[in-house]
Amino acid sequence: QQVSALVYVGSAIGAVFAGDMMTLFVYWEITALSSVFLIWASGSEQAYRAGMRYLIIQVGSGVLLLSGILLHYQHAGSLAFEQLISASGQLADAGPGVLLILVAFAIKCAFPLLHNWLQDAYPQATVTGAVFLSAFTTKLAVYALVRGFPGTEVLIGIGVVMTLFPIFFAVIENDLRKVLSYSLNNQLGFMVVGIGIGTELALNGAVAHAFVHIIYKALLFMSMGAVLYRTGTIRATDLGGLYRSMPWTAAFCIVGAMSISAFPLFSGFVAKSLTLSAVVEGHYVLVWIGLLIASAGVMEHSGIKVPFFAFFGHDSGIRCKEAPTHMLVAMGVAAGLCLGIGFFPQPLYAILPYTVTYQPYGDLGHSLTQL
Repeated sequence: QQVSALVYVGSAIGAVFAGDMMTLFVYWEITALSSVFLIWASGSEQAYRAGMRYLIIQVGSGVLLLSGILLHYQHAGSLAFEQLISASGQLADAGPGVLLILVAFAIKCAFPLLHNWLQDAYPQATVTGAVFLSAFTTKLAVYALVRGFPGTEVLIGIGVVMTLFPIFFAVIENDLRKVLSYSLNNQLGFMVVGIGIGTELALNGAVAHAFVHIIYKALLFMSMGAVLYRTGTIRATDLGGLYRSMPWTAAFCIVGAMSISAFPLFSGFVAKSLTLSAVVEGHYVLVWIGLLIASAGVMEHSGIKVPFFAFFGHDSGIRCKEAPTHMLVAMGVAAGLCLGIGFFPQPLYAILPYTVTYQPYGDLGHSLTQL
């Protein structure tokens, strides 16, 4: 598991530094091959089957990517990894190679109807593996979309659907790690909307959201992993009352829940506000309404449901030890980053692709809307 995790992380970072699409493809496939062992490491029959399905879909994405790259090279005569869509942002102007590349990115980004592999595989991963998976696979696809398809208008509608459709499934789901997997789709939708709008503010929002999402989603997966590690179950109906036994884990989970819900002074707020401001600037009224509904939905299923059913709610009678020290340290670091970025967003804004003049706490209307 440790070796596969290191290879997985290294290949994801390598893909970010890829200067041409063939290099991107190589690292794209290495991430698929290495990450599946984080699922298989669970050792169960369910994990093996979910891992096989995950591997088939991820390798299939790579095959489509390679086919698209070859067709694009035949048409354009270049393998340079640059913007693949015209300035108009219309896919009608794109060749078949570019469309295949977009489909490959869409699979890895878990677009609607291409998303089931995520909810199938992530909850079957090990406690550690789920944290790594939540951080890199889909964010690699977001990075690729930012680099290859900024301003592609169709992505706006797709992103809105991505934010909305998981809400129902997350609300009725009993497996709390699967709830977090559905909320991952929701958060990816905000990033895809920003990429589709394609303005400097929107792209900054997509990148910032991807950055902070890695942290707070890892925190939530770590807290649920600690619960699974100590109790042996992650079913909402089997849990409750754990704040007595695991107070630190409960506190860290609440920080993650507040962050994903984008409460002011938490990291999710300073990132999501960039995207919502870009939506307002672009006069996308229906998109703005959709994202507000999606924000309420994610607060309900990840901001309230996950910590409530795990640590509060009815007392399940389970009495266990607090999470091990190394788990608490990891959760503490992530929680500190969620709060630090929320209070002091400027260091994050300074590393975004474009200069940021936006002040998240200068927009009283947005702060009140989030509350």
